[in-house]
Amino acid sequence: MNSFNLGWGSACRALLIGASLLGAADVASAATPPASSKAVKEEGGKYFDAKGDPTYKIAPDGTVDWYTFSGFRRFNGTCDVCHGPDGAGSSFGPDLTQALKSLDYSQFAAIVSGGKQDVNTAQTLVMPAFGTNKNVMCYLDDIYVYLRARSDGALGRGRPAKHQAKSKEATDYENSCMGP
Repeated sequence: MNSFNLGWGSACRALLIGASLLGAADVASAATPPASSKAVKEEGGKYFDAKGDPTYKIAPDGTVDWYTFSGFRRFNGTCDVCHGPDGAGSSFGPDLTQALKSLDYSQFAAIVSGGKQDVNTAQTLVMPAFGTNKNVMCYLDDIYVYLRARSDGALGRGRPAKHQAKSKEATDYENSCMGP
């Protein structure tokens, strides 16, 4: 099969990857996170805000915490197909960098796990439920903190250039969640 005969699914994936690469230079922003996103607690490399919700931590040199990096990877493994590169939206799904400005963690988790349907005379939007998909649910916090950083303007488009090492706690959780 030559590169001009990839099929529709492969062609769409190639376009999404290409669009992601175009934004790769803009990987970190000097924006100060809103006070509501500020990390006030850390447990095993995972950060939490004052409400106890997962949040991100980005060092002045652009190094992101492990969970934000993992969220980038997991988002781009499942969610980008509908929500576009870097969560910026597409014709299939809304711009999550804007949606997270009005969704809190519990609302986000409910939508991802249970799905969402918005039907009106102009359109039918359906978000499938991922509640039984371990490749999503075991990394729900990771995806949330990645999108939260993007939504706040603290993280630019593309793959974060630097990240903290994966903690033992992250490895242990992943192994217990994914199972044998």
